[in-house]
Amino acid sequence: MNLTVIGTGYVGLVTGTCFAEMGNKVYCVDIDEEKINNLKKGIIPIYEPHLATMVIDNQAKNNLFFTTDIKEALDGSNIVFIAVGTPQADDGSVNLNFVFTVAKQIADVISKDSLIVIKSTVPVGTCFEVKNIIDENKKNDVNIEIASNPEFLKEGVAIEDCLHPDRVIIGTENDKSAEILKELYAPFVFNHDRYIFMDVKSAEMTKYVANAMLATKISFMNEIANICERIGANVQSVRLGIGSDKRIGYKFIYAGCGYGGSCFPKDVKGLINTSIDVGYTPQLLSKVDEVNEDQKQVLVNKVVNRFGDDLSGFTFSIWGLAFKPQTDDVRCAPSITVISELLKRGAKLQAYDPKAVETFKRELDDDSILFTSSKYDALDDADALILITEWKEFRSLDLYELSKRLKSKIIFDGRNIYPKRIQNEGFELYQIGC
Repeated sequence: MNLTVIGTGYVGLVTGTCFAEMGNKVYCVDIDEEKINNLKKGIIPIYEPHLATMVIDNQAKNNLFFTTDIKEALDGSNIVFIAVGTPQADDGSVNLNFVFTVAKQIADVISKDSLIVIKSTVPVGTCFEVKNIIDENKKNDVNIEIASNPEFLKEGVAIEDCLHPDRVIIGTENDKSAEILKELYAPFVFNHDRYIFMDVKSAEMTKYVANAMLATKISFMNEIANICERIGANVQSVRLGIGSDKRIGYKFIYAGCGYGGSCFPKDVKGLINTSIDVGYTPQLLSKVDEVNEDQKQVLVNKVVNRFGDDLSGFTFSIWGLAFKPQTDDVRCAPSITVISELLKRGAKLQAYDPKAVETFKRELDDDSILFTSSKYDALDDADALILITEWKEFRSLDLYELSKRLKSKIIFDGRNIYPKRIQNEGFELYQIGC
């Protein structure tokens, strides 16, 4: 099949590449000419395992094309995915400017009957707004159908999620559109039917509810961790105790220093805003967001309790800047909050992350932060180690190296990945809820 994916951000690039991997002819469109030229050369703007190899291979097979010319792309296809960004506005609502701009661009050049599929995460009703914009502004007498096909990609394993989805949500107005998308996704669900068909608005809502549910589990467990600390219980033991219940499960019940990324914070706030717009105050969701923002301060509070509010003269080693392992994404990352608060109190920092240093610098670059090329170099003469992101390379500690390089044998473990037994080697270990 021939299709167009508009937007070469995280979702658009992964989705378009995976469709090409299945033998489709895919045009990926973006207004950023430098990005498109780099993609043609195999230079990928994000870090995602296996993505670069697939982009290069599928261009060589003439399955994947990158262009800034939306007319060229639409002339060569009749399925159009919109996968542009929907950032959070200042008031917490979802900024749909990019989506609506694309809708007008499609209307200007579309010349054949087409199915427009919204892949971006958008508030309920957006698909029909896009259809109206195209219908009211189209230059040719063509028939436009609309569909919602939300993505459920996890950064770091997005290729696997896309090629082997656990469900394919398809929200359409009619059976014809549903059958087109079912045929397109058939190679991805070859061994097991994972389609879930529904109306357009329910599909739009499903994406928000999925992310809000996962965010709720995280915030719930972080609140339990804070209670555990105060009453002398161990949240790790509690997690094992409740996770064994099949109704609860072990996923997303790890206590830590808060969630971040491009989805959970934005989508929870977006759903809160949508609810308020229709006259309902979502008390639980509001608390989920509030607990998460407070949780990002937990590590800072632990450092202050140990070293005092004035951190002038202290240097701290930071391990991990990305909001989660296997990505260079630092959007809404706990590291930004922790580092900003430590800097405000006069601390100097030595930071290391395997992939996210450059993206972090674009968010926060300060003369008091030294970025190092190895995790152990970040320890030199630091007063303590603060772990924020649980990359695999941080899991096994060389205690001799830590003892040799750190001024004091102190570790603040923001993800509870270190065993308590290291305290037997003279280390102070501060964790979340333990």
